Amino acid sequence: MRRTVALALPVMLARAGLVVMITVDTVMVGQAGGEELAHYAIAFAPQMLLLSVGFGLLIGATVLTAQADGAGRQGLCGRIWRLALMLAAAIGLVDALILAHGEGLLLLLGQEPVLAAAGGKVLLMWAIGMPGIMLYVATAGFLEGVSRPRPGMIVTILANVANAGLNWLMIGGHGGLPAMGAEGAVLATSITRWLMFLALAAYALTMRDHARFGIWAPLKGTFGQIGAMIRLGAPLALSVGFEAAAFMAAATFAGWLGETSLAAYQIALNFNALIYMLALGLATATAVRVANAHGRRDAVGLARAGWVGAGLVFPSMIGATLILTLAPGWVVGFYSDEADVRALALQLMTITAWFILADGAQGVLTGAVRGAADAVMPTLIAGLSFWLVGVPLCYALAFTAGWGTVGLIWGLFVSLIVAMCLLALRFHIVSRRATLAFAA
Repeated sequence: MRRTVALALPVMLARAGLVVMITVDTVMVGQAGGEELAHYAIAFAPQMLLLSVGFGLLIGATVLTAQADGAGRQGLCGRIWRLALMLAAAIGLVDALILAHGEGLLLLLGQEPVLAAAGGKVLLMWAIGMPGIMLYVATAGFLEGVSRPRPGMIVTILANVANAGLNWLMIGGHGGLPAMGAEGAVLATSITRWLMFLALAAYALTMRDHARFGIWAPLKGTFGQIGAMIRLGAPLALSVGFEAAAFMAAATFAGWLGETSLAAYQIALNFNALIYMLALGLATATAVRVANAHGRRDAVGLARAGWVGAGLVFPSMIGATLILTLAPGWVVGFYSDEADVRALALQLMTITAWFILADGAQGVLTGAVRGAADAVMPTLIAGLSFWLVGVPLCYALAFTAGWGTVGLIWGLFVSLIVAMCLLALRFHIVSRRATLAFAA
């Protein structure tokens, strides 16, 4: 448990830092008005879908790095990172091209022309930072794979300070800059994402034992690792894509319900995402520990690492549940001063309080299963949970049953519970199979 916590804590703080950045954006845009927050929210969902798919594709590099490190092949780790940078750059450029045509995308999703036009301008600002964040993720994943997550944590903390300052300049129009509202917040975040990559890459290139990890070693003979990354990461990308697309579908439904519903939905989901980063840190640490054990052919260590990671979800996240249960108004007050937005967000937060735990548990269990090199079943589980259960239930509860935005949150909650249970069963099966396979 100690090794998992030692690796997980910096990863958790780094992941939380990424969402703190979004939370600061959401809060500062919310203070600029509910309309600006709605524009931010409708643009956030498409970029989050692309971001999640990119993260999924790049996790293959982290797992391969961890497996190489666990098997004593440290000289391969740095070369895997440099190959991952190539993949990350390609993903980021494709994402940027898609988001640059955001208004048309939002119109295709059935949004009102005025909302689509405003959201399209915000999506263009997201496009600027997509290559930067993908390159950062590839670099942070390399360092996490060799059990050095602290630099990513430090960079993320400093980046939040820079992002908050840029937000102040760009959202409200200070220092001689025009007031850009939601567009300004996203442009600030995009600039910060590039700075994060440059800082972390500088560390990786100059760390004392870079030679041991093959940072500058020739890539000849290793290009096949790109294919291995994609083969390992593509199922995860599809899996997280199923989940992110389900949340995007719910955001689209919220847009159909109006700007107040969209703003309140963004508040609830942003707070959940902030707390989920704790679980994602645990998931990354758990995946690395499970992958290390897999590389050593240690079945007992593999099972222990997975179940310890899952067991840490409750104590890590129960504090947020208690805060939302006992003082939801205090949380909502940070996001908006508009009475109608706050009233609806308060209703959503009572569900989000428990939603958080299910989301965290399924995230960590996904990491455990992935670390054991099981790529197919988690993808099938995600498709079943989020698209055969979640999205239809969201629509039915929101529109057929007339529950509105509350129905959207309940639909997502049920889908997360289904995913959690199925993933727990799958890890039990995988760990039992590892015992038999490694003993042979």
